[in-house]
Amino acid sequence: MKILIDAMSGDNAPLEILKGAEAAAKEFKEHTITLVGDENVISDIAVKNEINLDGIEIIHAASVITMEDSPLSVVRDKRDSSMSVGFKTLAKGEVDAFVSAGNTGALITGATIIVKRILGINRAAIASILPLSTPVLLMDSGANLTVTSDNICQFAFMGAKYMEKIYDIDRPKIGQLNNGTEYNKGTTLQTESYQILSDSGLNFVGNVEAKEVPFGVCDVLVTDGFTGNIFLKCIEGMGKFLMGTLKDVLTTNLVTKVSTLTMKDKIKDMKHRFDASEHGGAPILGISKPVIKAHGSSDAKAIKNAVRQAIFFVETKINDDISSFAEYYDDKKLIADAEREYGSI
Repeated sequence: MKILIDAMSGDNAPLEILKGAEAAAKEFKEHTITLVGDENVISDIAVKNEINLDGIEIIHAASVITMEDSPLSVVRDKRDSSMSVGFKTLAKGEVDAFVSAGNTGALITGATIIVKRILGINRAAIASILPLSTPVLLMDSGANLTVTSDNICQFAFMGAKYMEKIYDIDRPKIGQLNNGTEYNKGTTLQTESYQILSDSGLNFVGNVEAKEVPFGVCDVLVTDGFTGNIFLKCIEGMGKFLMGTLKDVLTTNLVTKVSTLTMKDKIKDMKHRFDASEHGGAPILGISKPVIKAHGSSDAKAIKNAVRQAIFFVETKINDDISSFAEYYDDKKLIADAEREYGSI
């Protein structure tokens, strides 16, 4: 298997990306790690920081899409960028998956236009595992600012397939993020989505308030990308705040420092739960080939784990299941539309 990493995108690129690629090449020896970016810059950084890139192929790309660039720059102004070249390489089938910590808007645009969506899927969505004690998949966490109720339903189906494959959960519980649990809460989007999800055949548990999410009420949480991104970042920030507060409490004096030693393993486990880098990245579900969105601030550990995600995504053939669903969903929608137009058939 060949995994391509965008070496130039992200807050800590290219140094942390190269360190992550080196770590991935060592850990996943049966697979090939490839970098895309400015060949001279990559080589210079590797030499200066004693990063071993032996066996790692480099695909040259002259420019970089910054966090300030327009999402359309990936297909219009910077076609020679590491992200654009990476997508073209993936679309041609020369690699099996693509990992990037770059500009989210450009990543979604490039994945949609260059690699293209799975036939029947209307919108791709970023699928983020929330850093909680039990895994909860957030759909969407930033790809789509505005959505329709049909989009929400597709997010739910894709999320359910993902959790079935990745976490071996039978009939994952689907919840819709809302400001109340009643069926008539929220805007028109939420009330329409509630009805569609209720009739979808999924294990829909209804509307879920944000305060209930950490307690395992659902396995997949669906919402629009604007709300989802804010919710995700709030949880990540709260996790860091809690860990910082705990550290202050446990290092107050000699007695608390000694007591900490008796809880060392538990504290380590708690830190592990809230560490977003453990998950590495979030797959963009609905794209015809595997694309993994790593966090913009990814360090070497996060990049290595994003590569692990990419490998597992390919191995489990999740896209085959999503393609089968898309065909079923299209057929079902056509029948529903026909019945509305012509009566029961």
